[in-house]
Amino acid sequence: MTEDRTKLQWGRLAATIRAAREALGLSQAALGEQAGVSEGTIQNLESGKPKSRMPQSLSKVEPPLGWASGSAVAVLKGGEPAPLPARDTSAGASAGQDELSRKFPLRVVAELKSDDPLLDSAVIELPGVGGARMTVVVHGQPDATPEEIQEALLAWRRAERKLRLPDDD
Repeated sequence: MTEDRTKLQWGRLAATIRAAREALGLSQAALGEQAGVSEGTIQNLESGKPKSRMPQSLSKVEPPLGWASGSAVAVLKGGEPAPLPARDTSAGASAGQDELSRKFPLRVVAELKSDDPLLDSAVIELPGVGGARMTVVVHGQPDATPEEIQEALLAWRRAERKLRLPDDD
C-alpha cells in the first residue's frame, strides 16, 4: 500500500510540473534551460517514476515554474505549489529586479533570488584579460545537515583553488 501511495504522490507531482510548464507555454527543453538542468532531467521529473531520494533538480525547476521554494515537496505531501512571493513594486526594488533580468539569464536570476542558504561567494580576477572577472555564488541545500554543509564548503574550497588561475605574465 505504501508503494502505491508513493507512486501516486510522484505521479501527482509529475502531472503538476507538466501542467505548470505547459501553462507557461514552455517546452521541456526551455524549462530545463531556465532551470539550469537538462531536458532529460525535466523528462525524468515528468515521468512520475517514484524516487528514493529527493532530486536536487526539484528546487531548480520551482522558480521558472513560478513556484516558491519547497512547493514540490508540498505537492508530494498532497498540497499545492505556492506562488513565488510578489515582487516589491516600489521604484527601487522594481528597477533592481528589471536590471537583474536584463543583465543575466533567467536561470542565473533564479539562483540569485533562491531561498537556499548562501554558503560563500567569490569574485575571481581573470588573468591577462584586462580586468575581467568571474563571480561565483555558492548555495547549499535548504534542509542540509551541518555535516552536509561542511562537506559542501570543503567541495567549494577545492573548486575555488582550481578556479584561481595563476597570473599569465
